[in-house]
Amino acid sequence: MNLDAKAPSGELKDKWTKHKFESKLVNPANKRKFTVIVVGTGLAGGSAAATLAELGYNVLSFCIQDSPRRAHSIAAQGGINAAKNYPNDGDSVKRLFYDTIKGGDYRAREANVYRLAEVSNNIIDQMVSQGVPFAREYGGYLDNRSFGGSQVSRTFYARGQTGQQLLLGAYSGMMKMVSKGKIKMFNRREMMDLVTVNGKARGIIVRNLVTGELEKYAADAVLLCTGGYGNVYFLSTNAMTSNASAAWRCYKRGAAFANPCFTQIHPTCIPVHGDYQSKLTLMSESLRNDGRVWVPKKQGDTRKP
Repeated sequence: MNLDAKAPSGELKDKWTKHKFESKLVNPANKRKFTVIVVGTGLAGGSAAATLAELGYNVLSFCIQDSPRRAHSIAAQGGINAAKNYPNDGDSVKRLFYDTIKGGDYRAREANVYRLAEVSNNIIDQMVSQGVPFAREYGGYLDNRSFGGSQVSRTFYARGQTGQQLLLGAYSGMMKMVSKGKIKMFNRREMMDLVTVNGKARGIIVRNLVTGELEKYAADAVLLCTGGYGNVYFLSTNAMTSNASAAWRCYKRGAAFANPCFTQIHPTCIPVHGDYQSKLTLMSESLRNDGRVWVPKKQGDTRKP
């Protein structure tokens, strides 16, 4: 297998701008001729489906839950980072890029991380336009807080339920396009196989979890937005459906399976209370950074936090 990241050529800061300019465009009148399958309806899948539909493409959206609102993105709490530098404390696209590379133990693809830092500001604007109620200062401006060990305040948040509010925003954008007929929604479907034609993804096979029947769907492209695979470990805070089954089916069809060791852990879990516990209970991430209060275990304890 030829492992090619397909990162655009050129200087790091110009790679994606150059790539977008050199990419072939699709005429608005022709976009309605193409169909895209999006598997997953979390923040990635919901936003992708809504955006593609708004651009004019026909979208088939699939989720394993009974409603897109039950995607596991709803469990995210702490916030979302962007390099808007509202507090004027020295943040920038380059600093967000560097912090992300460093936080990933220098193992992430630099071109992709720089693109992430570039579009971070646009993502906040998109979420605000979808009605996400981010916390605001008294003057009405979006508030930021320090989070995740960063030296600047760049985290946008909605109390301790940021993931839920972001998901509802993406869901509302997606359902708007469902009502316009640009997205067809398929709930309670589990992806069983990927259909490839000449090495390119052209469809999926799914199981209807209500009737048990197998169904087939064809498209011009397939987006896999099915989340991580934290349940590879016995104890996890992830939902039981976060099991990498869709990614595994693509792997069996020839897709590369990268970094299986890169799974999320939560340092603020309630300790395991027994040998038969199968899930970890996550304390609110509001307890971190500026939201936490240290309480001594024994009364009269004078140690510093």
